[in-house]
Amino acid sequence: MTREVKEIFGTGPGGSTPSPPAPAALAAKVRTLAPTMTRSMQRVAEAVADDPAGCAALTVTGLAELTGTSEATVVRTARLLGYPGYRDLRLALAGLAAQQQSGRAPAITTDIAVDDSLADVVAKLAYDEQQTLADTAAGLDTVQLAAAVTALAGARRTDVYGVGASGLVAQDLTQKLLRIGLMAHAHSDPHLAVTNAVQLRPGDVAIAITHSGSTGDVIEPLRVAFEHGATTVAVTGRPDGPVTQYADHVLTTSTARESELRPAAMSSRTGQLLVVDCLFVGVAQRTYESAAPALSASYEALAHRHRVPRRSP
Repeated sequence: MTREVKEIFGTGPGGSTPSPPAPAALAAKVRTLAPTMTRSMQRVAEAVADDPAGCAALTVTGLAELTGTSEATVVRTARLLGYPGYRDLRLALAGLAAQQQSGRAPAITTDIAVDDSLADVVAKLAYDEQQTLADTAAGLDTVQLAAAVTALAGARRTDVYGVGASGLVAQDLTQKLLRIGLMAHAHSDPHLAVTNAVQLRPGDVAIAITHSGSTGDVIEPLRVAFEHGATTVAVTGRPDGPVTQYADHVLTTSTARESELRPAAMSSRTGQLLVVDCLFVGVAQRTYESAAPALSASYEALAHRHRVPRRSP
């Protein structure tokens, strides 16, 4: 069991119990963890996310009856979401309900329909993007983030693995690191990724970006890098996914709901890009004395490409 999963179940380092998530993070926790829950636990999680005010008024027996589950399932769901018991979950639900009544947007968005107008599509996509960013920010472990930043700032070399939409995010991170003078490579070809991972050593960093947490072409090079002593980081929407067993540090992104007209890969990239920006800014802060001149030099080198050529008279 990884450190991240232990924290979800309420067993932090040394067996200590971490603080329950704030009410604002509850909906994000539900969206992130629901796909990994049993169906009965999903019913409980979906009920508390859909109607926090109504569920806050229910006893553990009442919520079990409402969802067609058992009291034990309700308690297990509360613990999986990060609360010591059902009483703590009820307090969080009351807090979330108060926030929503004060004018905040609902926790669950409406899927895009085939006959939606473009104005509705714009509004729904904009809300979905905002929700993804808010969920990712609420669930991001800043201790893990700081550790990853420290490793990146002092790395001799950084390799980033990702395929498909995650491959685009991998490229975004590496070009950012390159512009502040750090050695970084993005690998979307699984063969090249593994052959490069073999060359990594302690002091190097390997980052795997996979929303599902189970992409074999990303897990394999991370495993090789891990076995060769590199510091490894996983950016994933599944904190209990296979990729995390080879990750020293896990950065969790929001698990977006997939719809017919919007595959999960599209919205998951939003959360991944937020994590990438957090990593980059953190590293730039740590290495400011060298990063600032490097960034300035890269702007200067590209400036002529952004100038509008003058028209000849």
